[in-house]
Amino acid sequence: MHRRNFLKGVAAGSAAALFSPRLSLAAESRVLKFVPSADVTVVDPVWTTAYVTRNHGYMVFDTLYGYDDNFQIRPQMVAGHEIGKDGLEWRLTLRDGLKFHDGEPVLARDVVASIRRWADRDVFGKDLMAATDELSAASDKVVVFRLKRPFALLPAALGKMTSRMPCIMPERLAMTPPSEQVTEVIGSGPFRFVADERVQGALTVYEKFEDYVPREGSAVGRTGGPKVANVDRVEWHVMPDAATASGALQAGEVDWVESPLPDLLPLLRSQDGIEVKLLDTSGTIGSMRLNHLHPPFDNPAIRRAVLSVIDQKNFMQAVAGEDPSMWRAGVGVFTPESPMASDAGMEVLNGPRDFEAGKAAIAEAGYNGEPVVLLAPSDYAALRAEAEVGADTLNRLGLNVDYQSLDWGTIQQRRRSREPLDKGGWSCLYTGINGLEAWDPSSHQNSRGLGDAGQYGWPVSDELEAARKAWLEAPDLAGQKAACERIQLGVFDVVPYIPLGLHYAPAAFRSTVSNIPYGFAQFYGVTKSA
Repeated sequence: MHRRNFLKGVAAGSAAALFSPRLSLAAESRVLKFVPSADVTVVDPVWTTAYVTRNHGYMVFDTLYGYDDNFQIRPQMVAGHEIGKDGLEWRLTLRDGLKFHDGEPVLARDVVASIRRWADRDVFGKDLMAATDELSAASDKVVVFRLKRPFALLPAALGKMTSRMPCIMPERLAMTPPSEQVTEVIGSGPFRFVADERVQGALTVYEKFEDYVPREGSAVGRTGGPKVANVDRVEWHVMPDAATASGALQAGEVDWVESPLPDLLPLLRSQDGIEVKLLDTSGTIGSMRLNHLHPPFDNPAIRRAVLSVIDQKNFMQAVAGEDPSMWRAGVGVFTPESPMASDAGMEVLNGPRDFEAGKAAIAEAGYNGEPVVLLAPSDYAALRAEAEVGADTLNRLGLNVDYQSLDWGTIQQRRRSREPLDKGGWSCLYTGINGLEAWDPSSHQNSRGLGDAGQYGWPVSDELEAARKAWLEAPDLAGQKAACERIQLGVFDVVPYIPLGLHYAPAAFRSTVSNIPYGFAQFYGVTKSA
């Protein structure tokens, strides 16, 4: 049986057995059933960069600033701010009515503790704190930044939509060391996390927080403007098999599937009562992360040899299918639509793929048959597809691949391990960089060279860090673009990671669901009719 026909058959089957009996239509219209791309295995949006945790974070937590549909920064938890003389003092005043899900008011000291914890782990947060001389609570409602030098991007840092999320939590939770996970989920957003209904690997539940006070004004999209909960309950049903998720959508057992299998999109488009729409127009750049601590990828010549044979088209077709409108090859460090994108050094990705030359380069570099422990997520379709193409690529180079299929939650834990391979370490793994995260260097963690203080893989590069500093300090767009060219050339030399192309993931939802905002999966303003 052909793969496509098999998938259609599975999708057409009812998934009713996965769900509880139907409620009345009136009650059902107040419950939104969503299928995320992966399970929320980590509930602390500061501790991990996983996008599913970022999305979970925006359900529960709020941020000081947000972005509208035009990517303009707007006040969110703050009523406004005042900037002192020479731009060296910012006074942020919290708006009225902010309350945590445990009933306590949101105070400035909660904000200070939350910012400090977030900034300890986030690259943009580190930039902000490096420019900050003192961060304090002047009163219950006023937060004060006293700066060493002007930092005009302060609101952008505190409202960033990329991971890690600059979420505000109670001081008692924000005092948790950044290296440890916060497991008690108490935010001040429009939905509250229902911990006692959580079933790891199956179900995550959120309920409307009745005491949430949206800010005034009209809806502006994304993370800015009033966040209004129009449903009483949102259930995230985890379905690692994409065909099962599509079948559940067709059967009316779920309302919204975040990332349907590309092969099934034509079928879903043909179904009455189902809409397929691209919500996140920035796309996702596939990423092959390499561990610089252990052989063989501690050797830069071997890393460059792997880079020289990567065929982005193969990776993107495996993830997004044959439709060329759903993916792009020839993608460098920055999102193609960004003014920071350039052709600098792109011949290394766009030239002919020569595996014989790659094998010769690996032999010349002294490769001795060391294992390459490749971590592949069994329950994350897009990343699993990238891992399978990656394994084939490395095997063709003559590397000794140890392909280990694990659930995504386990990989998130294991990728933090710095141990040797025989003690639970790893060599390479696959993730995605949202187009917003790769728009410029502010949150682009994959292009950093911080070593032990950086992201998993732990690459070291003074040149990458110097180029990023030049971007932060550039007086104009021309200076920023020049710095980003340096960053891209540095990435192709040091190879902290390898970009695998950009793909788009349309969402599918029942026609009873409306007002879904653009961007990553968010639920403010979403309505559901009976």
